[in-house]
Amino acid sequence: MDKSDNYHKFLKFRKKFKMFTYESYDLKITQDYLAFSYNFNLDNKYYFRPSFSIPLKSFINKDNLSEEKLRNIIFNIGMVELISYWKAACPQNVIIKPYYLNEEQKQWWKNLYFNGLGEFFYLNSINTNKNDFLQIISESEDFTQKISFSTDNSVIIPVGGGKDSTITLELLAEPNHSNLLLILNPRKSCMDTASIAGYNDNSIIIVNRTIDPVLLKMNDEGFLNGHTPFSALLAFVSLLSSVLSGKKHIALSNESSANESTVEGSSVNHQYSKSYEFEKDFRNYYTKYITEDINYFSFLRPINELQIAKLFSENPKYFPVFKSCNAGSKTNTWCGNCPKCLFTFIILSPFIERKKMIEIFGKDILDDKNLLHQFDQLTGSADTKPFECVGTIDEVNAALCSLIKTEHGKLPFLLDYYSKSHHNSSSGNNDISTLLKDFNNEHFLTKRFEDILKKKLYD
Repeated sequence: MDKSDNYHKFLKFRKKFKMFTYESYDLKITQDYLAFSYNFNLDNKYYFRPSFSIPLKSFINKDNLSEEKLRNIIFNIGMVELISYWKAACPQNVIIKPYYLNEEQKQWWKNLYFNGLGEFFYLNSINTNKNDFLQIISESEDFTQKISFSTDNSVIIPVGGGKDSTITLELLAEPNHSNLLLILNPRKSCMDTASIAGYNDNSIIIVNRTIDPVLLKMNDEGFLNGHTPFSALLAFVSLLSSVLSGKKHIALSNESSANESTVEGSSVNHQYSKSYEFEKDFRNYYTKYITEDINYFSFLRPINELQIAKLFSENPKYFPVFKSCNAGSKTNTWCGNCPKCLFTFIILSPFIERKKMIEIFGKDILDDKNLLHQFDQLTGSADTKPFECVGTIDEVNAALCSLIKTEHGKLPFLLDYYSKSHHNSSSGNNDISTLLKDFNNEHFLTKRFEDILKKKLYD
């Protein structure tokens, strides 16, 4: 079916289904694990019960293991989780029953939902706006309470198995191993990365998230589907991890490149919940409504993908295990056929020799003619960038220009194609040396963390 037909589906579903309700959450605390689940329903016709569980290890602060300390954060995790279920039919009204939300909170959530679903609306040809796409109705008179708790000065580092978080792991390594890792729905690449970095099972917070199969069945039946702001969910889960462990700092690995829109001339950004804008809004929200005792920030925010690639190239021990390919995530492989594989190959190539790159990815991705369209998207020749977590157009072009300068002999297909196009320029924004010196001042690093990053970059 043509995606443009999905706008008619959107209108049809909104007429058929009038409301989505966040009924309640359930929390269970045992000696071995923390489990919580949510009760959502779509117009009392479809019922959803997504769930989470966290094994309780020796680093858990027992003083914070109570419903009194956890209910606020767990309620808010549900506010993010409901997006995945609401989008199936996009009803006009969202009813929130567990707790009261004031007007400022409602607007905050509407902003997250709308921007976090920008890609979903765009790819499904849904024409709507922030004011009209939904109304949040708070039916409870119970207020959530801000919490306060004691923390130490160590760090929780979320790990996704890609190159970015390995840099944060390396640069924030502590001699006494007081930091913890956070892994949501562990994959082999995540666990292998953690192991190489020196973390064992008792220094990793594992969060298991289960999607209700009713939603998967609805997707198969033709309900609406698409991208949701997963990193916003991770943000709230990381707050929970901080409370459970008593760690003050949460160091994400989102870079400045995540701020660039995916669709030129619009605010549609696949990486919205990895952007500086979201980070700023999230910090304002949780300090006002949840707790002031946590410092959530992205350690790599001041730098770009090229700088991260260079830093990563200095840590070859991770080469055999890191993975960033969504298509190959279930099999722990690089598929070699998607925009993410192509981007990662391009951005690392100026810093890692071709033979090693082919060994890592299983083929010379720059010699694949079938990736020409994705290549044009990455270099800015197409109207949109790929809907993936990739760097900026300037970064891609700078990496390619740098590569061509150092190549000898016959160029692989995509490099040869690029060398004959108007993109091949070593001036302006395509100058790799300029980008490698960059330091974006829009960040939330305290002096302690900023000094660590600058020392590595410039000393």
